[in-house]
Amino acid sequence: MTENTTTRQIVPASSQALSVRSSALVVRGLRDLARDSNWLIKKVFAGRSAHLAISPAGGLCAISPQGHHGAGGAKQRVVLYDIELSVPTLALSVPGEAAAAEAELPAAFAWSPTARYLVGAWGAWPAQMQFFDLHGKMLLGGFGDFRNVPQAMAWSDTGKYFAAATSGVKGASLRLWEANRDSAAASLSGACPLGGAPASEVGAPEGLEPQQYGEEFAEEGAFRGYGRTAFSPDEKTLASVVEIQGEWADDSIVLLDLPGLGKRTAFDAQGHITDVTWTPDSQQVVYCAAGQAYRLEARTMDFEALPFGAELCACHPHLPLCVCYSSWLKNSAKGRLFLADLGRQTVFDEYAAEGVVDLRWSLDGSKAYAITRDGMAYIYEPPLI
Repeated sequence: MTENTTTRQIVPASSQALSVRSSALVVRGLRDLARDSNWLIKKVFAGRSAHLAISPAGGLCAISPQGHHGAGGAKQRVVLYDIELSVPTLALSVPGEAAAAEAELPAAFAWSPTARYLVGAWGAWPAQMQFFDLHGKMLLGGFGDFRNVPQAMAWSDTGKYFAAATSGVKGASLRLWEANRDSAAASLSGACPLGGAPASEVGAPEGLEPQQYGEEFAEEGAFRGYGRTAFSPDEKTLASVVEIQGEWADDSIVLLDLPGLGKRTAFDAQGHITDVTWTPDSQQVVYCAAGQAYRLEARTMDFEALPFGAELCACHPHLPLCVCYSSWLKNSAKGRLFLADLGRQTVFDEYAAEGVVDLRWSLDGSKAYAITRDGMAYIYEPPLI
């Protein structure tokens, strides 16, 4: 670099980092030349699974019949997949797992922010949440006993907090754990970073009045439990859906302070809430209720209907963008995946899709993933983001 030369010629310059970056650009360029859309379509697994969870690194956890067959047909197993390669990478098992699990059983999964850890609960496993270290490919143990499988589980953005929400049973609750400060050291020692009793727990929200519909509706209008749950990016607030029993009931969103889960405020929505996510600045909650998307100001609790419908949504980790899915599109029998600019309130990069059950942005926000119950994956990979 400091040597002067009078010759004008191209000379070789070795740089491993440059080679790695160049190869990635070449692969991306060849991929872009072969397509006319920002959406890539992959078939990840065969069969059907309603219990799926996408990792921030492009992995997938699903209950799949692949690989195990018995006299009564294929046995269900929890299997990890690489979405982009469309191959299984690991089958998970737990001591005491049911010998035969052909029927569809309730399940919930949550990936840690770096995709190193996975917490799972399944009806064929013992009644605890199971903690897996995927770098070490080992089970670190179970924690958080439950009567029924949690309805939803979530990690905070740095992995500091973990929440589990239960619904559909008497005594439904929202529980919070704080991870050990040195989770990696805990894993190396074989300890579960989330072991022990929860740091905080809440039951039915105080002051919640049953929604009355008449004697013929029996228990409709009563508190059913907690549903979709999401941490604010600044890890100061937890938003959780308060589910109300009944087809025509209206759910609520409760905002709780961390780590004590003290109730800050609650918001009454219209219809059942199917998803909830935070904007990157931790100031707004985007939620989907009765097929419509809304935006809620966390400080003032003012809300507005967004100009599009959606049942699932996931905000970008850094930008005012949201990837959404709607199962019903006007003048069409199909649903659609699409990107929404929350600043301009415009929709772009739409793509027809059906049966999507999970959405997720990658950790760096360069890609978005969607997966259907039939194992079809949609990867949103724009030229620049």
